[in-house]
Amino acid sequence: MVCLKVSVHLQDQRAVRVAMERATILLTVLGSLLLCVSSLPAKKGRDVDIYSFHINSTVNSRYAVTVITSRVANRLNESKEVHFQVKIPKNAFISKFRMTIEGKTYDGVVKKKEEAQQQYSQAVSRGESAGIVSSVGRTLEEFKTSVTVSAFSKVTFELTYEELLKRRLGKYELRIHAQPMQTVADFKIDVYINEHPGISYLEVKGGLKTQELSSAVISTLAASTNEAWVNFYPTREQQTKCEGCGKNGLNGDLLVEYDVKRPKQNGELKALNGYFVHYFAPTDLLQIPKNVVFLIDKSGSMRGKKIQQTHLAMLEILGDLAGDDYFGLITFDSSVHIWKPELLRATEANVQAAKSFVKEIKASGGTNINQAMLDGVEMIQNHPRQGSASILILLTDGDPTSGVTNTARIQENIKAAIGGKFPLYCLGFGFDVNFDFLEKMALENDGVARRIYEDSDADLQLQGFYEEVATPLLTDLQLNYIGAANLTQTSFRQYYNGSEIVVSGKITDNSLETLQTEVIAISKSASVKYQDSVSTKDLIDVSPQHENFTQRLWAYLTVKQLLEKEVTLKGDEKDAARKKALDLSLRYEFVTSLTSMVVTKPQEQETQVAHKPKEGAELIKKAHNRRVTGHSARRPAGSRDMTVVSDPLYHLQPSLLRPDPRLRTHMYGKSGARLDTRPRTGVLSGIQHDIFPTMVYRLQKTPAALVPAATSVRFVMSAQPKPICYNTPVGHKLRLLLDTSSDFSMNGELSENGFQEIAIHHKTATLLVSPTESVYSDGEMNVKLIWGQSQANSLELDSVSIFLRDNELDVGVGNVRVVLILHKKRGEVFLWPSIRQQPKNATRGVLGKTDLQYAELPGSKLKIVDQEVLAQLSSAIDYRFPAAPTVECWLVPFQSALQGELSDFTVSQL
Repeated sequence: MVCLKVSVHLQDQRAVRVAMERATILLTVLGSLLLCVSSLPAKKGRDVDIYSFHINSTVNSRYAVTVITSRVANRLNESKEVHFQVKIPKNAFISKFRMTIEGKTYDGVVKKKEEAQQQYSQAVSRGESAGIVSSVGRTLEEFKTSVTVSAFSKVTFELTYEELLKRRLGKYELRIHAQPMQTVADFKIDVYINEHPGISYLEVKGGLKTQELSSAVISTLAASTNEAWVNFYPTREQQTKCEGCGKNGLNGDLLVEYDVKRPKQNGELKALNGYFVHYFAPTDLLQIPKNVVFLIDKSGSMRGKKIQQTHLAMLEILGDLAGDDYFGLITFDSSVHIWKPELLRATEANVQAAKSFVKEIKASGGTNINQAMLDGVEMIQNHPRQGSASILILLTDGDPTSGVTNTARIQENIKAAIGGKFPLYCLGFGFDVNFDFLEKMALENDGVARRIYEDSDADLQLQGFYEEVATPLLTDLQLNYIGAANLTQTSFRQYYNGSEIVVSGKITDNSLETLQTEVIAISKSASVKYQDSVSTKDLIDVSPQHENFTQRLWAYLTVKQLLEKEVTLKGDEKDAARKKALDLSLRYEFVTSLTSMVVTKPQEQETQVAHKPKEGAELIKKAHNRRVTGHSARRPAGSRDMTVVSDPLYHLQPSLLRPDPRLRTHMYGKSGARLDTRPRTGVLSGIQHDIFPTMVYRLQKTPAALVPAATSVRFVMSAQPKPICYNTPVGHKLRLLLDTSSDFSMNGELSENGFQEIAIHHKTATLLVSPTESVYSDGEMNVKLIWGQSQANSLELDSVSIFLRDNELDVGVGNVRVVLILHKKRGEVFLWPSIRQQPKNATRGVLGKTDLQYAELPGSKLKIVDQEVLAQLSSAIDYRFPAAPTVECWLVPFQSALQGELSDFTVSQL
């Protein structure tokens, strides 16, 4: 989740502002000389300009690596302090941070927290508390730093974080937050997902998936279903006019939700480079009846909205109990109140009686957690049932104030009473609660602690947690692996429907040809056993850039579990777990609670320290003004500059993210100095979702009337439930898009592979694009941008903006946005146009059709605009995206798809 903020501070008294550094523009003289231009001035009035902001997230088998790259320019003739501020998931570990200033790279270095103590101490002695990582809400942590940028200079920030996506309620969720604090000309969010067994569900949600931004969000699932792409490319206009947006640009979340196919009930097993990971989530099981006791705090601090929301949540939860579930209700303040002395079956009458009781709960008194917990444990133990699963759920908002108040004593009492027989879940309401106490007590009893935030949806948070544990499918799970060691957690008290168990480890037997797995558990009716094996010689089809993902996943999961376990341990065991977690954090450069990242800046600027905050630390600080999350310190005398590290460059396809020197392109500032750049990694190019062109590589069993000639190219038009395909003869100059109301048109010459030339016209200006170069002319200037060289990388005028990025030319003209993608196939290079934003008015052209609707009829026919059309199901390579995924489509005649003849879409000249 990402937020980018730029703030400006004058170091000296503001001088008269210079209009911006002069762009190098050489004009054509008498049409005989055409030279290149570095760039043109940015829009006036922006002293510090975020001219490029990219978020690239690659998810490989649930393990997500997200890179945030922001490029910022100081447009004035005086130094400015630029602040970089991003929000990332609390579950993630920062693993890399770097700044590139005037060709020099400054890398953050992960160190043992104690080794950064000098920076902390220096900051404290000056009364500073400028920590650069802190908690900022339910699911986010904030990373921030700043650097002084010289006049007319640029800085590139790059932050990388990693996380294992956790399956909840039948889906994984990747959350990205965007709040740039200004509009950005080159704003991109790209997500690429690769799941070997296949993706069964994909949906994009969140505050940025609104009607105003619908054309900026594109999601595609490959026909093979094991790859998916999500792309978000809002225009500057969209960044200001969507819901929640304003003059400061975007402000909201982009949520990518998905789930995977599970063809084998024994799970998905991967082995690579000496490490393995096992994902276990069987679905062919009956629900185990549960015995659940709810312990509800009704002390005085729960008075008001908290108790009202508890009422709402409990009424829904009680209504969701299954008929063969048994339940109990215990409320507590200074004393304990048991609704019924024993568990009752969830019959309609009992549930209604329980709802009536819940509605009458009123808040007053102290908090006797110890006795309430012991009574809840006794209620479950007095009602043993074969083939059932027991759960104890505590909801409280404060420290124990009545009865036994020593938290360590309470933890000992509850652990002894439960005896490892069932899990305890602790829900901490608000920020007055002692969350550390609840977390340790839950972890000691095979459960988890969750904070319930005091917002308007607190009742939904309570319901959401209950839904996660509402359907137990297995109990007493033990996972065994022969020939493996250094395993993550292998014993689990319960497995719930919609969740997933993940185990990883090292393969220690070098002679082992296959890795054997065994899962033993208890289901509703009997004991069950799942077995599987995977060849240790078979490598997963991943690029060198990500071939160690199983190893990093193992390290991530091991550190997470060690840090949780360390909370419950004492003495030598605690020290051993802490040391192992620290060693792994340093080795894999994870910023955890045991490590800090030292961010060293240019000479005479500060050195800052980033560390992992505790749950709720920043909000508690704001509420109580008593918690410091980090410090900053001046650069120590004699510190050396960081080593310059050049960015890797990649192939176009996301499945082949490996270095390729042929694709080297650089961006140059107005001073002529080369800037540090990271090309996009080839995931989705965003376009208008309603219509898109593709090319087909395979056609099987097609009726003769639909077989394409050797000199035809296939286009695809988006429609539901499947896209529509049609053949177009090559050798024609096609009208691709025409909007007469804005004097915009785009034409292209179609060859056997794609387009060899595309012309965009706007009033008196023309942009002529070929696979070698792009030339812009408006009668006053000529500007050339060359693919693969990027000596001229951008052009920004009042109504025209052009950005050259490796294999893409991003063109904005008025309210239209087009991306021309450079593809290479069997040695041939060609262009393919993608519409990012359609004109608002009625349009004509091959790409102007956006409202096609059809109905599927028996006999491989479609009904399109009241006409029955013969159709054939086919597959295609979708060239609107650099990765060119395969899609399925219905093949129909050209005339039926576009409701016109070919002559209606041709032009005499480009």
